This record gives sequence, C-alpha cells and structure tokens, in this order.
Amino acid sequence: MENFQIREIDESDAKDIERIRSLISKEDATFDFKKIVNQQKDGISRRGSLVAVVDNNVVGYMISNVLYAGFGLEKSAWIVSMGVDPNFMGRGIGKKLAKKILELYKSQNINYVFSSVAWDSIDLLSFFKTLGFERSEFINLRKKL
Repeated sequence: MENFQIREIDESDAKDIERIRSLISKEDATFDFKKIVNQQKDGISRRGSLVAVVDNNVVGYMISNVLYAGFGLEKSAWIVSMGVDPNFMGRGIGKKLAKKILELYKSQNINYVFSSVAWDSIDLLSFFKTLGFERSEFINLRKKL
C-alpha cells in the first residue's frame, strides 16, 4: 500500500470512523464517534486508539482503553471497537492496528488485553484468534432497562 501509516486517533477522524462503521455494521452506525474520540484524549487511552491512513484517507480504526480496577482483574486493556473500510479489507490493516496497540500495552507492562465479541461473529472471532486471543475466564453480563 502506498502512503500507509498508523497514527493516534484525533477528533477530526470521527466522521471517517462513523463512515466506516456505517459501511460494516448497520445496527450501531448511529454512535456518536466524535464523543467517543474526545474521550480518548487522556494520555494512555488516546495512544491506544489508532487510525490507519492510506493516501491521507482514514481506512481503518481501533479504539481501546485501559481499566485500572475490575472484579478480580488487574490493570488491563480493552479493545472496544474496530473497523476497516470494506474497500481495504484483506490487506492486513486490522492486524497492523492490533499489533501496534498490543506493542504499546506490552511496553506499559499491561499483561492482558481483552475484547468482547458476539459468539456468532465468526469473522471477528477468527480475527482475534489469529492475534493469539483466547476465551477468558470472564462472562459478559447484562441487564436490559
């Protein structure tokens, strides 16, 4: 890929992230990514949220953050959202974003990175498995209000 780079997420990336999200997921394309990106401005969290850029166009993103206290969980990181423009899928962009984030957290002595994936989301499960993720001892719980 020509002119490929990975950089920290910036407020100006919100519209591109919304565009990518709407192309790959209809059910949650209405998220306010500007608000989410603004929440990433605090040091570690911002450095753990990246975009992939080709020829000055955002073609992928990965948003993660650090949790300092959990139910029996040491300081850890969570990949909370990611996406790649369908026109750029299959080029290793998601893997490059993930590897950069994993390197960052490893350099900060964070021992675990988690993500939550729907059990029937075969593509995402496969993606995370190729990165070395495995099933954790935690169970997602929810309560509908």
